[in-house]
Amino acid sequence: MYIAMKTNANKTNIIAIVTMFFMFAMISFVTNMAAPFGNIWQTRYQWAGMLGNLMNFLAYAIMGIPAGRLMQRIGYKRTALIALGVGFAGMVVQYLSSLVGADVATFSVGGQPVMLNLLVYLLGAFICGFCVCMLNTVVNPMLNLLGGGGNRGNQLIQTGGTLNSLTGTLTPLLVGVLIGSVTDRTAMSDVAPLLFIAMGVFALAFVVLLFVDIPEPKRSRIIRGGRDKYSPWSFRHLVLGVVAIFFYVGIEVGIPAELNFYLSDPLGPVGSAAVGGAVAAVYWLLMMVGRAASAAISGKVSTRTQLSAVALLVIVLIVVAIIVPSTSHIAMPGYSVADGFQMFQVPLSALFLVLCGLCTSLMWGCIFNLSVEGLGKYTEQASGIFMMMVVGGGIMPLVQNAVARHIGYMGSYWIVAAMLAYILFYALVGSKNVNRDIPVD
Repeated sequence: MYIAMKTNANKTNIIAIVTMFFMFAMISFVTNMAAPFGNIWQTRYQWAGMLGNLMNFLAYAIMGIPAGRLMQRIGYKRTALIALGVGFAGMVVQYLSSLVGADVATFSVGGQPVMLNLLVYLLGAFICGFCVCMLNTVVNPMLNLLGGGGNRGNQLIQTGGTLNSLTGTLTPLLVGVLIGSVTDRTAMSDVAPLLFIAMGVFALAFVVLLFVDIPEPKRSRIIRGGRDKYSPWSFRHLVLGVVAIFFYVGIEVGIPAELNFYLSDPLGPVGSAAVGGAVAAVYWLLMMVGRAASAAISGKVSTRTQLSAVALLVIVLIVVAIIVPSTSHIAMPGYSVADGFQMFQVPLSALFLVLCGLCTSLMWGCIFNLSVEGLGKYTEQASGIFMMMVVGGGIMPLVQNAVARHIGYMGSYWIVAAMLAYILFYALVGSKNVNRDIPVD
């Protein structure tokens, strides 16, 4: 009897883990649409390239804590179902931006009229941000808990992250193939097939999750009236961790996004959105490789050691990318409508930037794992706080893009190097739990 019950529990956990992996993949599929879509809007409004990305991540700042509380009240599964419904709606709204308002001006920026279709697109990106925020709030703590925390919890997060990187690889590549070369006639209607695919995936995922049994961890009672003198904010390693994740998501998004803009710039060294998207896809592909490697070693190599090593290595890669002469070139895979897949000559700095994917791939899982370690009953609320700070993926790339317009694309990567220095500090010092005296049961 005991053996049968244990076997059933193991089967339930396996189904739950696979379900979480699938949702992890969807997060990147949705998120990574924003930056390549920015190539479409940047042809009309120079300042709009990263706005969709900003709206996507701005939703984290608004929904992060509410998502954690929602999960604490109604459970992991119901929160995920709501997220999938919201994601479907967000894709529908983004598609509508290709149908309405192309000739309707709403206001002007610098004397240039802003059309309604841009606002509709930004609304859709904002709605999708709510979706991925809720999915992230569910997936990360669930995988960490299913793995029992520690190195095993990090191992499951990294494995899920491998699938996350796979869809992250495919998304900019697919957008680049659909767009081809960016012109003033390129529009959202060119990427409509990808939006239809996304709608179908959300609908299918909703139906599947509806019938999957997700084991709900025991949820702590929400204490009101100030009777609990502690909160997730009482833990120093969480506070420093949410700052680290703010910077990390800015790094993860900013490195390939700015590289995509650099290679897609009509006045740049390549001038092709298709090639830019393909090279950026290599970054996400290497993230998949890095996460798979981390998943393989996380049972033996500590999370802190992994984060310290990759933070130091990626700082070196970024600095080399900045200082390497712009006249140095290397052949990398790309795609053009006329010639299909082939090798294209791109600046050597692009190689060092995409290699960063091997290192940044580990950081999300490592930072989350270290930040929530030892939080016990505060884990759900901490996850919501953690997700709130993912807004850094919208703010920091926007800052980097603004700096790039003044000092050049490569010069903007000094901001990335500074953020990485903080993550190295967190790995070495800030991630240690110095508040073990706080009761968490």
